[in-house]
Amino acid sequence: MNFKQCMDFIGSYSRLGAKVTDLSRANELMERIGNPQNDLKFVHIAGTNGKGSTLEYISKALELSGYKTGKFTSPFVTHYTDRIRINDREIDENSLSEICGFVAEHVAERKYSQFEISMAIAFLWFSREKCDIVVLETGIGGLLDSTNVIPPPLVSVITSISLDHTAILGDTIEKIAEQKAGIIKNGSTAVLSMDNNKNVADIIRRTALEKKSELIIPDYRDFKYQAMEITGNPFIYKGERFKTAMLGFHQPCNAVTAIEVCRCLRKKYFWVTEEAIRRSIETVKVKGRIQYIPENPPVIVDGGHNPAGITSLSRVLDNLKLQGKKIITVMGMVDSKDYKSGVEKISALSEKIFLVDDFADNAVPAEKLAEIASEYTSAEPCSSLKTAVFTAKKLALECNGIAVISGSLYLASDYLNQFGDSSE
Repeated sequence: MNFKQCMDFIGSYSRLGAKVTDLSRANELMERIGNPQNDLKFVHIAGTNGKGSTLEYISKALELSGYKTGKFTSPFVTHYTDRIRINDREIDENSLSEICGFVAEHVAERKYSQFEISMAIAFLWFSREKCDIVVLETGIGGLLDSTNVIPPPLVSVITSISLDHTAILGDTIEKIAEQKAGIIKNGSTAVLSMDNNKNVADIIRRTALEKKSELIIPDYRDFKYQAMEITGNPFIYKGERFKTAMLGFHQPCNAVTAIEVCRCLRKKYFWVTEEAIRRSIETVKVKGRIQYIPENPPVIVDGGHNPAGITSLSRVLDNLKLQGKKIITVMGMVDSKDYKSGVEKISALSEKIFLVDDFADNAVPAEKLAEIASEYTSAEPCSSLKTAVFTAKKLALECNGIAVISGSLYLASDYLNQFGDSSE
């Protein structure tokens, strides 16, 4: 099987597969390919927001401490292979094609999802490459997510929980928390992000108690937020000073979660050094997550699409406005998200907003978004992302402002693929 045949094979599966009510389908898939997950040790991460950043902080600290660290993320950001990595190395096309051919020989049916097939490929590669540890991100939820076929992880991590995928996970934060709590297993330690509300914390506590799992929730009294700078966020935790390389008031919270996970791993004989933890926080950047690109004009690219993600970006933009910066936005959203409130929040902070719809089949029509945005600022629908970006950057340059690309991870991916990151 060559690379094209491999991608055609993966693409022949539906995005979600048939509805699942248990893990039998994912377990059967693992059985068919030899249960590679049983050869591996895991840190398992669930949550609505913050999974990707927390994963990268933990993974980089492990890598800097000398461990061969597998990473499986969802979805990919700019291209398929960026979701399956060992340290900073993406799965190569030869390995992907060979492993994909092996999977194809063992699964003739089309009942699986693209996500499950990708997970099978990742686990096989991590096993064959003899990874010391794998940091694994769930797809949707936790309890019924196919990644939950793994044996009890060293640490189960639950980041910030808010409303998203409500048709699948439930229409309240409490119902969603029940699903996320499903990754907590007997004998593993659990770490919960400190920015969750009391109802969520109570659900996680109850689950941890039922599973006889140690639960760690960082204490806000040990944490002091200092300021948001365009180059990151300084903060103090347990008397130590840190600074994230990533923008967003939520990033210090993600970093604190990662600090506690890394310190838990030391108790399980993974000697993650304090220097490695610090260097990880100070250097990790994730594409498409309030990603600051120091061009002329500066650009912020963000794929936040649910209410919590939009709020995180809004707080950053509001802070920049207080510093006298004018915000020129390019925005597009898909119809499966709460696009109305998203557009309202971002347009209210924008000097001018350009709306686009050519980045995804289910994008909300640009004219419809412009109609919403025009209640709050000057709004203009555009025929293409390229046209919108060119116009927005020109305007941002003229007013010494910042160009913002936001609303959907598909849009962020499309932008990065077309325009790249000149700071790399």
